[in-house]
Amino acid sequence: MTDHELQELLGRLTIEEKVGQLVQCNASQFIRNNLEMTGPDGELLPAEELCRVMGSLLTFEDARQARELQDMHLAADPNKIPLLLMLDVIHGLRTTYPIPLAMGCTFDDELLAECADMARKESSACGVHVTFNPMVDTARDARWGRILETNSEEPLINSRMGAALVRVTQGQDLSRKENVACCVKHYAAYGAGEAGRDYNTVELSERTLRETYFPAYKACVDAGVRLVMPSFNSLNGIPSVANKWLMNQVLREEWGFDGVVISDYNAVGELVSHGVASDLRDAVRMSMEAGCDIDMVRNAYYLHLADLVREGTVPEEALNEAVLRVLNLKNELGLFENPYHGADEEAEKQLYLCREHREIARRAAEESAVLLKNEGILPFSRDVKRIALIGPFAEEKRLNGFWSRPGAEQYTVTIPEGIRALLPEVRLDIERGCGACFEDTDRSRIDAAVEAARKADAVILAVGEPENYSGEGRSRAELSLPGPQMELARRVIAANPHTAVVLFNGRPLVLTELSDIAPALLEMWYPGTEGGNALARLLWGEANPCGKLSAGLPRSVGQYPMPYNRTNTGRPKPPPDSRSVPFTSCYLDMPNLPLYSFGYGLSYTDFIYESLTMDQKSMNRDGEIRVTVTLRNAGQRAGKEAVQLYLQDPVASVVRPVQQLIDYRKVALKPGERAEVEFVITEKQLRLVNAECREVSEPGEFRISAGYADHLILTQSFELKE
Repeated sequence: MTDHELQELLGRLTIEEKVGQLVQCNASQFIRNNLEMTGPDGELLPAEELCRVMGSLLTFEDARQARELQDMHLAADPNKIPLLLMLDVIHGLRTTYPIPLAMGCTFDDELLAECADMARKESSACGVHVTFNPMVDTARDARWGRILETNSEEPLINSRMGAALVRVTQGQDLSRKENVACCVKHYAAYGAGEAGRDYNTVELSERTLRETYFPAYKACVDAGVRLVMPSFNSLNGIPSVANKWLMNQVLREEWGFDGVVISDYNAVGELVSHGVASDLRDAVRMSMEAGCDIDMVRNAYYLHLADLVREGTVPEEALNEAVLRVLNLKNELGLFENPYHGADEEAEKQLYLCREHREIARRAAEESAVLLKNEGILPFSRDVKRIALIGPFAEEKRLNGFWSRPGAEQYTVTIPEGIRALLPEVRLDIERGCGACFEDTDRSRIDAAVEAARKADAVILAVGEPENYSGEGRSRAELSLPGPQMELARRVIAANPHTAVVLFNGRPLVLTELSDIAPALLEMWYPGTEGGNALARLLWGEANPCGKLSAGLPRSVGQYPMPYNRTNTGRPKPPPDSRSVPFTSCYLDMPNLPLYSFGYGLSYTDFIYESLTMDQKSMNRDGEIRVTVTLRNAGQRAGKEAVQLYLQDPVASVVRPVQQLIDYRKVALKPGERAEVEFVITEKQLRLVNAECREVSEPGEFRISAGYADHLILTQSFELKE
């Protein structure tokens, strides 16, 4: 449709029909109830009427259902305006790749883009028009279960990976049937809730918002994302869905976003619970004034918006603008010409879990794994004939993580399946040992696990947290291994020191004791469909671990929040970190630094950082400096290394981080091979948000280092001139 035709269509709609375009329903209301009277919170709403006027649906199952729902709606809608069909495709549709936090550990934007492309193909075949992805909330407290949905505690990684996902998923032309529109979430600062509790209050200065939390959202807007979802939380006293400064001033005026804003699930209705709206009608008024276009699921707009427009409380012009944004999105997707977009049952059969997609998922699982510790245990020799596979995750199929599609576990390659596929002659003695839930107290099988460990040539101890212990609404106050897993670990490792501990979890856990006793420690996160194959290849050296922590691992929950890019304070703690120093910023009972720092990760080979050089020692604001890091593989195996570049700004008008990642590059080196990894520093990377909340760069000395957080090496200085 042309712009003129869209305007004509808008002009033909009644107020109720316009409101309908801003109403999103759950597909289950129509599929399972067969158009009975239905609605959230026990309210009885006319499903047949909703089916006629609604503008979008979420949470359907497949291409057949997508077509049926579209047909059902179009048959009822006299204006024949197609539905938008939306789905949470967070880390794969049917072929599941590792959780986003794990993908951040790859430090590889191109690999993330490959995974996103795979998900795009499967999603479009399923009939998805919009995916609620990427989630780029910066999170620095692992008590918050949704940390698994973001790539990192570092805004740069979230920005680059989020923008890469948007570009690949949406493509150059949304009307092409294989492309899917993205919705970036949750705007803003959802990951900074008090005490790590989901949905909780956020209080942050504007400086902190602009420096730490806004950049990733803006990067996705700059990449062309078509939808934005406000966060559940209140931000400085105002819930995001009703926050005019956040939505109208920053998002639309400053950043120039012209797409659709959609609330999160019942977020409009929750304004009443927040205590800022007197009732649901008032909540609708506030959300519309803040520029929220679509009301997800609550049907608040359906119930009250038309009346508010008729009485003049909400201007009809505001309604028209919101509806036109929705119609524009449908037009961009080509739905007026092809309402089914890419929905194709035959394509689903060809794409779902195909060999190519499984290979991408396996490679992602290998490269997102982080080797935390290795005392010569790994990789296992192929001469090892008898393996004891022990732990509550020894045969677990639920290794996909939150937001994987229902039934995803039936396609997951388990650890035994992966090992037997790689080494069919190896004897596997499998003992669960104990459970992994909070309520698990049964220790009766630990003795059998210990006996299996004694008899084995080597042990794989698979521990972690159950899949449903991290994700939305899954905050934890303690981050230790649930159940009697530590008792199992102590006894198994004592029985056989040739033990490799493998972790499956959706957030950083407190591993202080386990790290002390484990000869080898491999963090697999939730690796997805190909988890078992990837793990087997990693354990036997067919693949070389190359993941680096995208969020530091704490010694204790009491360290949170613990951003790697902290500031010194006026009384910084002097080294060594292991001792307490009175009247400095430190703990009496433990070091300040994490157990394992951001950017850390081992390999089966040895990478030597030989030098860091710059082509000049000063630059003007319109200039650049080329930094070259020379890296050598001094080991006996081929491997990949994420070369990380850090900035320090020693003196500025506001306090600056002790270290700040400003660039990274993944390189592959053969044994003995040397590489010169080049970075280009520009004035933009030196900017800060000043006391007036303006983004500026200030002249003076800067320092550049390689390495990883808290372990910077090869530092060089340069000057930014006026």
